[in-house]
Amino acid sequence: MYNNSERRKFDPAKFDSSKPANSFEWPFRLNFYDKSPWYEVSLEDFERYALDRLRVLAEIESSFARNRSWEELKSVTTRQCKDHLPLNSSSALTVDTQTERRNDHLGHFVLRLAFCRSEDLRRRFVKAETALFRVRYESDDTKERELFLQSRDFKWTEVNSEEKLQYASELKGLGIQQPEEGVRWTQVPDLVNKRRVLLKDGWAYVPSKEQLSIVLRAFEANLENALDSTARSIMRMDGDTRLTEILNHMSRGFVAGVASEYSGPATGDEIRADMVDDLAKRHFPLCMRNLHECLMRDRHLKHFGRLQYGLFLKVLGLSIDEAIAFWRKSFSNLTDDKFNKEYKYNIRHSFGLEGKRANYPAKSCQQILLTDKPGPSDCHGCPYRHFSPDNLQTSLLATYSLQGLTSTDLAEVMRTVKEGHYHVACTRVFEITHAAAGVKKGDGIGEGESVTHPNQYAAKSIEIEKAQQKDAMVVE
Repeated sequence: MYNNSERRKFDPAKFDSSKPANSFEWPFRLNFYDKSPWYEVSLEDFERYALDRLRVLAEIESSFARNRSWEELKSVTTRQCKDHLPLNSSSALTVDTQTERRNDHLGHFVLRLAFCRSEDLRRRFVKAETALFRVRYESDDTKERELFLQSRDFKWTEVNSEEKLQYASELKGLGIQQPEEGVRWTQVPDLVNKRRVLLKDGWAYVPSKEQLSIVLRAFEANLENALDSTARSIMRMDGDTRLTEILNHMSRGFVAGVASEYSGPATGDEIRADMVDDLAKRHFPLCMRNLHECLMRDRHLKHFGRLQYGLFLKVLGLSIDEAIAFWRKSFSNLTDDKFNKEYKYNIRHSFGLEGKRANYPAKSCQQILLTDKPGPSDCHGCPYRHFSPDNLQTSLLATYSLQGLTSTDLAEVMRTVKEGHYHVACTRVFEITHAAAGVKKGDGIGEGESVTHPNQYAAKSIEIEKAQQKDAMVVE
């Protein structure tokens, strides 16, 4: 992938839509990703298209953790692909399908590099990629899908009429439709286990409706072998810090999804210092609610707590003047002189008014989970990850019982926490605490999306409340 002598630049202009599909470099929407990308890419594209794909795969893993049905997962994934990873059939004449497929191809191989590094990452990557392939397979243009299947050797043989007649009574007795393909039984262990095929002399006779199982098993096996091979070769890249930092960051994407940076007021309105306490009780996720309550109780937060909460409030809509007012009031046990000398500068710095004058974004769930691990007396971090199970359950009930969370809801939330899907647990709490406003299980923060950023949680909560108030005014 990094052999400069063999690299070439991708040139969309060389592709002519009037050519037959199989003359293109990427002739089909479906792809087993057999050929590594041997073209030159910028570091920006290297990261961009991998992140686009990771957003989709992270939501697929979240769907598994939330026990969504296949149809629900398919619907959510289709929406995510439309936003982040569009991939049209060749019949879409107004779309540059070759560029779409090139970006899809590149993103897949970059994520291979990121997720080949441990057995657990490889397993999760294969599972998510296989689900994505199935979504695309089921929604693909029928003619193009058939051409794709014909282009590959799935090691199946067509069942002739004589064999169909010979095994007709046995097939009928098993309730299996007439088979179209025969494969070695080791290619379809799932169908054998579910008794959906007829076994004869080591061959499985597969009905046409079960053909997908053969294709998916071949995709999985192909990807598993490729990841093993990549894992053995990955050490060659360890000297390139530009790439290893990007890949290490991406490999954490399944922990909390991939969030966009929030850089503007979540509500569209400026927040005043005297509004924060009320907003915290009604709209904040558990991480920010915990920080707020620690601040109110102790009249102080340590550095990382102030950083996490301060950036959150800034992005929520707290201006620099209101932020200074809020923190000064909260640190009521300090003199003005001590506050101005030790804390005011850092507040202004976070707004880009001091130091290098950078406009710092609020921390995403992934950053909160994976950086600045809290110590025993710290209040920052993610409660779903950093609290003990008993403390987490107590905190959830104390914080959200007035918003509809009950002790019977805790089992489901704690199950996802135990499995390491912390953002899924937070998403489920959001659904439960906003059920009275019409949010149903599986809705997430909108169209099934999971929480990946504290400001995302707060913004959606405030948006729902505003919609309710507007509806109430219309009724009146």
